[in-house]
Amino acid sequence: MMRIVASIFSLASTGLLIGVLGMVGLIAVYSRDLPDGDELADYAPPLLSRVYSAEGKVIARYATENRVFVPIEEVPELIKIAFISAEDKNFYEHPGVDASGIIKAIGRFGLAKIRGETSRIAGASTITQQVMKNFLLDSDRSVERKIREAILAVRFDGTFSKDEILELYLNEIFFGARAYGISAAAQTYFGKRLDQLTIEEAAYLAGLPKEPSNLHPVRFRERAVARRNYVLRQMAENGYLDPAEAAEAIALPLVTRLDEARDAPGVQDRGLGYFTAEVRRQVVGELGREALFEGGLTVRATVDPRLQANAGRARRRGLAAYDRRQGVWRGPLTRLEDALPEADDTAAWLARLAHTDVPRDVPEWHVAVVTAVEPAAARIAIEGVPAEQADAILELDGEGWIRRREIEGERLGAPRAAADLWRVGDVVFVARDGPEGADDAAGADGGSDAEPVDWDLQQIPEVQGAFVAMDPETGRVLAIQGGFSFEFSVFNRATQAQRQPGSAFKPFVYAVALDAGYTPATIVNDAPVAVRLSNGETWRPKNSSGVAYGPTPLRRGLELSRNLMTVRIAQQVGMQRVATYAERFGVYDDMPEHLAFALGAGETTLYDMVAAYGMFVNGGRRVRPTVIDRIQDRRGSTIYRHDPRSCVGCTLAEAGAGDARLAMVGGAMQIDTSAGQVALPVLFDERDQIMNPSTAFQIVSMLQGVVDSGTATRTVGGTGLPLAGKTGTTNDSKDAWFVGFSPDLVAGCYIGFDNPRPMGRGAYGGTLCGPVFKEFMVAALEGEDPGSFEGSRDMGLVTVKLDRETGRRLPDDAEGPHVMTEVFKRGDEPVLFAEAGALAGDSILFGEDFVAGALPFSLDDDNQDSGGMVPSRGPGGTAAGGGRTPPQPPASIGPGTGGLY
Repeated sequence: MMRIVASIFSLASTGLLIGVLGMVGLIAVYSRDLPDGDELADYAPPLLSRVYSAEGKVIARYATENRVFVPIEEVPELIKIAFISAEDKNFYEHPGVDASGIIKAIGRFGLAKIRGETSRIAGASTITQQVMKNFLLDSDRSVERKIREAILAVRFDGTFSKDEILELYLNEIFFGARAYGISAAAQTYFGKRLDQLTIEEAAYLAGLPKEPSNLHPVRFRERAVARRNYVLRQMAENGYLDPAEAAEAIALPLVTRLDEARDAPGVQDRGLGYFTAEVRRQVVGELGREALFEGGLTVRATVDPRLQANAGRARRRGLAAYDRRQGVWRGPLTRLEDALPEADDTAAWLARLAHTDVPRDVPEWHVAVVTAVEPAAARIAIEGVPAEQADAILELDGEGWIRRREIEGERLGAPRAAADLWRVGDVVFVARDGPEGADDAAGADGGSDAEPVDWDLQQIPEVQGAFVAMDPETGRVLAIQGGFSFEFSVFNRATQAQRQPGSAFKPFVYAVALDAGYTPATIVNDAPVAVRLSNGETWRPKNSSGVAYGPTPLRRGLELSRNLMTVRIAQQVGMQRVATYAERFGVYDDMPEHLAFALGAGETTLYDMVAAYGMFVNGGRRVRPTVIDRIQDRRGSTIYRHDPRSCVGCTLAEAGAGDARLAMVGGAMQIDTSAGQVALPVLFDERDQIMNPSTAFQIVSMLQGVVDSGTATRTVGGTGLPLAGKTGTTNDSKDAWFVGFSPDLVAGCYIGFDNPRPMGRGAYGGTLCGPVFKEFMVAALEGEDPGSFEGSRDMGLVTVKLDRETGRRLPDDAEGPHVMTEVFKRGDEPVLFAEAGALAGDSILFGEDFVAGALPFSLDDDNQDSGGMVPSRGPGGTAAGGGRTPPQPPASIGPGTGGLY
């Protein structure tokens, strides 16, 4: 008996030893080339990047995988117990592999085989094993992969804490509907934060990783509810929920955001499309596409949603007003075909319309479909209005603006019957009838049950345009509208369209002149000019009116946008200087030195022009326009900041270092901290000064004159607000501009066809863009302190009274419509005639106004008009500018084209 027992023990020991050795060998074989823990320690999955407005609201999301990483500390206990109950109830007890779970899974597999059922081993993988599969292995179902997975699970369970493993799992897994990770899933399915989820919602999410495609809450609702209820029962069985509480949750319906046909949260406001597209372009330009779509960036954008909405509304009204004046109807957006509902089945029509791909980002308009055509009207079903208003009428008499039709390439006359204009199934835009011809942006609940709503037919204009608003001090872009509708055309005409600015470029020519010794009162001869080109032809620019007005003060030349004066000034100061200024202000990168460019013949973007005007109003300091304030990476570290200024005294340590005595050092404030008191923070301004602040203020003053008594008076003036700006119109009215500003806000408008062509009579920058700018500024400054341009005046400036038309100095007590107050650099101001004494022998007389220092001026040998620019006399009989004489014309003139105004 002892020998038998010894033999059995020996065999058992040998078998055990062989088993252990075999297991060790097996582990050694399958452990080869297994990844180590560094890959999990450096876990960096593709994360969703979010763009926030200045108000902290999410306005855009970019991702290849819709995932937001959430630390385990921020995951509520409800979420943890739901997933543990659904996937691995022994998670906190097993060493990475659950032996009892494996045995049960094998038992279920064996029973299924005995019954002849098709089955596979399921339910044996722990959360730790799933992490290993998702991160470090492939999805192959081989025995080899399962062994390697188990080895890794045990290895990493001893290296990482259970919470760290659960954190990796919850952030990596796929939940369907393009959602990765628990945070994105909560937003996608329920539109909630994790701490807002209810018990039944948490249970549904916990059940999804098993087979997300087959548990869709809409397509496979019964299966999804069954899986949710299974998880709830497991939570109760494992002691995490009271049975009554679980039963109550099981009885509730499954309601998700996908029931509303929304698979994932979108942007905060559809009206932000052009802005967020520019944010995307700039982030990709700074950091690359991968960083934006996988880096989990937090981008703080500069957009002001209120100003963005104001800009969009003003621009749309301006474009729509021009389009209506043309009187052309170009047909419906599209047509519904095949199996159309009955005319009186409004709900069915709206159901068909809901699946029609048409722009829906024009807040004032609604999409409608023609359901029946009567002799003088069309019955329509309107999307997005209360049910009692959805069935409405379009009257033919109300569309009197249509003088001709261009439908499917055929040109037709005015409609005589409703059938000439509409067919059943036509999809069109409509807006509420009213003074503005448009619905309010708030929505579709205007009007009462007692008063029927009148609707007007609308169409997307063929002409396009753009609008940009910016903070002139920082370059922060507050609004970008790059077209009529982003959903109709994503091309951003504010930042991507290169167009001729026309006379909107002239302020840069006048700025060069002021820095070269001219004053706003300098007399320039507005007389015919001829320029011989290198090809032998002669360019003869003209004023917009076709009239030459003779000697005129510099200010009036800019206010009235005189082309002949501008060409003479550009020739006198030299196009090389003009090009230098244009490049310094960022209007052009490399401007040709052709005289036509002085009239805006070059091409630039509205974005750059608005930034350049901002440098006038901020006193001549360079700003870099941006749509991004700051970018943070997935860990919260700032990796990009637009504002480069440094702040002394902004930290707690610095604040207690000294007293509040401040001193200017090198143009910036410096703190004296010697007394041991609390120091005041000081922000150092490191922007480059690109022009004389006095010159900048003079340009601002002259551009105020454009609004108060110049080319924009009728369309921009009369608001009572401190506004300044410049109109711009190119040859044949192919481009119309207005760029202007208040003391704290600069904005610009551009209108033109994408394929440039004349916009017709009366299409000028003042008439097309002026009203858009005015509407925007009035709305933007409503309830705000508009400030004053006087507050930016340099101490080196003086003011005197002048005659508006002649530039002659008047007594300080002079009054009347012909009297204006002009700004001069100290020493440049003219003197009264009585004080000037006898004039020099080379003086010439224009009417009652004496001017001196006439400069020779000739643009080509054949030009019979050699009258030139003559500066008004300064103190002591010297030329205006304290003895500074504007430079003589360059020896040669480059070729030019244009004749812009």
